[in-house]
Amino acid sequence: MARSKPVPLGPPPQPAVQRLRVRFAKRGRLRFASHRDVARAIERAVRRSGLPVAYSGGFNPHPKLSYAGAAPTGVASEAEYFEIALTALCVPGDASDRLGAALPAGLDVIDVTEPRGGTMADQLQVSEWRAMLPETQSEAAAAACRMFMDEGRVEVERSTATGIRRVDARAAVLELELDPRAVDSCTGGCAILRMVVRHVTPAVRPDDVLAALRQVAGLAPPSPPLVTRLAQGLLGAAAGGLFEPGAADSAAADCDTADGGAATGGASLGSLGP
Repeated sequence: MARSKPVPLGPPPQPAVQRLRVRFAKRGRLRFASHRDVARAIERAVRRSGLPVAYSGGFNPHPKLSYAGAAPTGVASEAEYFEIALTALCVPGDASDRLGAALPAGLDVIDVTEPRGGTMADQLQVSEWRAMLPETQSEAAAAACRMFMDEGRVEVERSTATGIRRVDARAAVLELELDPRAVDSCTGGCAILRMVVRHVTPAVRPDDVLAALRQVAGLAPPSPPLVTRLAQGLLGAAAGGLFEPGAADSAAADCDTADGGAATGGASLGSLGP
């Protein structure tokens, strides 16, 4: 005779009535924190904030949090995202203040919005990255970028838990160029690259692109580059177009409160800085 499954004691979890999307930065020494460490810090902050977070059921309930593709360990970011489900309505600005006060320094809340439909995976299709290459001349970096973009395929090797994997770094890169703000006299001899990379499977990371530059053009900075994700968003109609989902949500919310306002499209991230 089959045994019946045990039933958790206590009342069932409260249903979620609201979902908030949080954009946050990973700065300073926190760029060396793994995604697992960041997720633990966020979960503790959510509990300390006092927000009416929704929990899963079962014997080991957890707060209902979901994450988008995290920046690699060692990489800073101005555009990380997670979503939180709440059992009571909360003003996004209040949630931002409460989460910001509870998170450790280096994990900084930038914006909280109420998404207007669609998942994070649907709306975060491409990332814009900045890579600062120490002791590298801008002319050499610009030439390496042109050589890379002229290639049809550039495979690099990556070490994984299951062995060596080969990844085509070129296929995911929409734009790779010297940042127009990068001037040797102003950056202390650092070349600054800007890259726009599609989210593909397997993921192409900034270090894959930098390895490809080393392979194609021999570009090898003497010390590790400082890489920062500047933005994530939708892939625009034009190649390399970036549109921030949070900006679109905010614009739609503003239009809801304006007489006769019409919702706008996403805001271009071309001018977005850290």
